[in-house]
This record gives sequence, C-alpha cells and structure tokens, in this order.
Amino acid sequence: MLIAQISDLHVMPKGELANGRVDTATMLRNAIAHLNGLDPRPSVTLITGDLADKGQPAAYANMREILADLKTPFYVIPGNHDKIDAFREAFADQPYLPTTGDRIQYVVDTLPLRLVAIDSVVPGRTRGALSAERLDWLDRTLALRPDAPTLVMMHHAPFIMGLEHLDEVYMDNIADLERVIARHPQVQRVLCGHVHRSTQIRFGGTIVSSCPSTAHQAALDLRPDGIDSWTLEPPGFQLHRWYGGVLFTHTLSVGKFDGPYAFH
Repeated sequence: MLIAQISDLHVMPKGELANGRVDTATMLRNAIAHLNGLDPRPSVTLITGDLADKGQPAAYANMREILADLKTPFYVIPGNHDKIDAFREAFADQPYLPTTGDRIQYVVDTLPLRLVAIDSVVPGRTRGALSAERLDWLDRTLALRPDAPTLVMMHHAPFIMGLEHLDEVYMDNIADLERVIARHPQVQRVLCGHVHRSTQIRFGGTIVSSCPSTAHQAALDLRPDGIDSWTLEPPGFQLHRWYGGVLFTHTLSVGKFDGPYAFH
C-alpha cells in the first residue's frame, strides 16, 4: 500500500496570498498534479492540518475546489489555523468525520493499515495539547485492535526539534502521549504536520514523522536566538509505503525535474 501525506496547505480565499506573498492555492494545485502523476499512484492521501490559513469559509471553498482534482480518497484532520465549524462545513461530505463535538477524531478500519486520527488543536492557541480525555480515547482505541498495524495521525509534532521559534509552539504533555504510544507496539508511525519541514524522531518505541508543507517551509535556523521565519524552499510531501510488514517513508519535492537518467 502506498500512502501520500500532504500538510499545512494554508490556502487563502481566491485572489489572496498567505503572508502577503505565498500563492498557496497554486502550490496546492502543483502538489496534487504531482501526486496524480505518480506511478504507482497512492491509494489514499492523508492531510495533516492547517488546510485554510485563517479558517475562512471562502478559503475552505477554494481549497475544496482544488482538492476536487485529487484522484485518491483523502482523510483530513484540523490544525491550529483551522476553525472547527468552518472545517466541518467544508468537509460535511466526508462520512468518516464526526458531525458533533468539540474535536475532530476518528478511526478508519478499512485500509491495510489502521488509521487513528486524533485532534491536537486547542482553539485559539497555536500550541497543541492532548487532554487526559483525548489521551484516554487514544489508549482505548488502540487497545481495541492490538494486532492491527496502525498509523496515528495528528497535526502537532510532539517533540523538541531545536528550532526555537517552533519549539515554543509545539505541544504540551508530550510525555503522557509517549507513554500511551509505548503501550501499543502495533503503532507503525505517528504522522504529523505543523513543522513545515521533514523531521523524524524515535518516540514511544516507534517513529514520529513530520511532513513538509505544500507551500512555504519553516526556516532552518538552529541558533539559540533563531527568529520566527519561513522560506520559499521547494514545497514537498511524503509517501509512506507499507510492504511486507514494513513501513518506510520517502520525502519528495513538488515539481518536474530533469531525468530520470540511466546510471552508467
């Protein structure tokens, strides 16, 4: 099974640019064209939050118009930039999403890898958190199928990465989450967004992996006083391949490049 992951789309209403200069809508179109052109094509696409830059209904309408070209089923979770009511309305046609409550989390049991999506968003705050109630839901949900290889999907990345401006807004109570994940060795990967870079770390006996943005990336400023900044490095996405009981991940840049050429 081949699973695509895109993240941090930050789409704006038509005619508007994110941060006053990033054409996130065109960048998303380019990412979808790249995904659609893959051979083999992914079976599904996971979208790990921050779909609309400011959560406006007009931005979600623009984003859904673009997503209509995606030739795979998709599964979404919100990020800190998303607004839950507008998010729910934009994806009201997606039967796996809950229609009530103050969070967006769900389980998909129909894929070769079980998908457990948990909502790490705290409304009105950039920094994420998983309350005791949400962690209990995750623990109970994972315990229901201990023999099913599983992906856990969330927006915030639960680790310190050395980027001061991001580490300030990562998430609370990561040790509690790590203890829950460690109790369930069937978890093959925890897939995240939020970071706007490809990063990986060992976590609870598995790996947490963050996906680059389809738009702008967080600046790789590792100085202790690094500034909160972004760059127009190439947009990217990830492909997770489940084969022979092993999950491995490729990170790709969006675009068309010279090649491939045969080695001599």
